[in-house]
Amino acid sequence: MKPAKEIRVGNIIMVDSKPMIILRSDVNGSSRTGFTYKWKMKNLLTNSPSENVFRGDDKFDVVVLDKKPVTYSYFADPLFVFMDADYEQYEIESENLGDALSYLKEGMECEAVFYDGKAISVELPTTIVRQIVYSEPAVKGNTSGNVLKEAKIENPIEANRHTVMVPLFVSQDDMIEIDTRTNEYKKVVRG
Repeated sequence: MKPAKEIRVGNIIMVDSKPMIILRSDVNGSSRTGFTYKWKMKNLLTNSPSENVFRGDDKFDVVVLDKKPVTYSYFADPLFVFMDADYEQYEIESENLGDALSYLKEGMECEAVFYDGKAISVELPTTIVRQIVYSEPAVKGNTSGNVLKEAKIENPIEANRHTVMVPLFVSQDDMIEIDTRTNEYKKVVRG
């Protein structure tokens, strides 16, 4: 058991016997009156968000989740199927994948996250390379400062096609590197 004051963003704790991941933590108070912690959390099993306020001395069980390298295999509506090195398959529902849906591509390596022996989500590599399938051409004269435009990146599932803001010099069919944590453009990859 850990007190609330030792819990950090990204930790997974049990709240009312539900596994919750801390997405944001705001601290209020003083050393004389005591600190309170307002946490924005997400239930790992249902993906439902919640916000709660706790005192600094409230205690929580910290959960350590198992992770295993897997490869994305295919989409079997409404489940995404991943396979490990031993050819064992894991099915994960689309609502548990969050932003990962924008980047999944057949054969892509990632890590499956397990809770109680059940695959509940995946963690993507920090950066990935994707091709731009659509981008507006640069507008002549609109080059002052850090001007960005929208670009759609490849995704086999049309409904999950994602838009990334890129500099004007990036064009259709370019390969770009994207930070999957922030969904931001990093650089053009020349091959």
